[in-house]
Amino acid sequence: MSFSRILGQDTAVDVLRRALRTGKLAHAYLFEGIEGCGKRTTALALVAAAFCSHGEGCGSCPSCRKMASGQHPDLHSVGPDGAFIKIDQIRDLQRELVLRPVEAPLKACVIEEADRLNPAAANALLKTLEEPPGNALMILLTSRLAGILPTVRSRCQLLRFGELPERTIEDELLRRGTAPAAARLAASLAGGSLGRALELGEQGDTAGRGELLKRLATLSLASITPLFEAAEELSADRETAVGTLDELTSLLRDVMLIQGGGGTGVVNRDLLPLLEQEAVRTTLEQSGERIARIMEARQALGRNANPRLTLDVLLMRLAR
Repeated sequence: MSFSRILGQDTAVDVLRRALRTGKLAHAYLFEGIEGCGKRTTALALVAAAFCSHGEGCGSCPSCRKMASGQHPDLHSVGPDGAFIKIDQIRDLQRELVLRPVEAPLKACVIEEADRLNPAAANALLKTLEEPPGNALMILLTSRLAGILPTVRSRCQLLRFGELPERTIEDELLRRGTAPAAARLAASLAGGSLGRALELGEQGDTAGRGELLKRLATLSLASITPLFEAAEELSADRETAVGTLDELTSLLRDVMLIQGGGGTGVVNRDLLPLLEQEAVRTTLEQSGERIARIMEARQALGRNANPRLTLDVLLMRLAR
């Protein structure tokens, strides 16, 4: 459990390493970035380094071994209980943080999906952030910064985690033994998230991507009901909507490559006949415009736009 395991987040890691070296750790951090980009891994690496008796997470001391097994008594984790993180969870955490550490130099907690703190829980946490225990380190994780109360946000040091480059994700999948073609495809569809790439698995979702491409070809403003039905299905939740947009981007990028005569760079090669059909049906300019519309929708979702409305508007713009 060390900083060396963290991929593509050099700026955040450098900030934390410098704070550890100088003894100037903040009492509370807020890690913001898409799901699967390394926020949780970095949080655990920071705690391991702060607890380590030999330095920056040596991996061999008793503390590091307990961190690796998830059994360290001075690390506490909180996550949503159902739809929200509730006030009783925060009160339990507060009682733990005011106690003396059992083994480590300080207590630490990681609050996952901190944007899902309900109002009462957020206000209770705010009191701890305003008057932090002297021996506590708090790390909040979120993929929706807009969902964090401004008063909570202002009392944490914010670190932003960027989307991982496709090549970084592909190389990591190859290192883990994924077949080259599957690694390339998963990296393309992952939207900068190693976690999503790992979920895609060895086989990818050929049927799902093929169906998505067929739907794209049949969208029509003359038949509005199927369009809205498609939007409802593809926007079941925010994560599903973002995944759909990333898949559409990957597919249309391949269509543009075929239209531009660069078919050898196509990622979704298992769908080549469908991609070629779409390349004939549309122009290179139209494909570029469609990708621009998709990117606008993705940015809107990042600003906490309603997934269903965002997909409704997008599909109407993509329809012919």
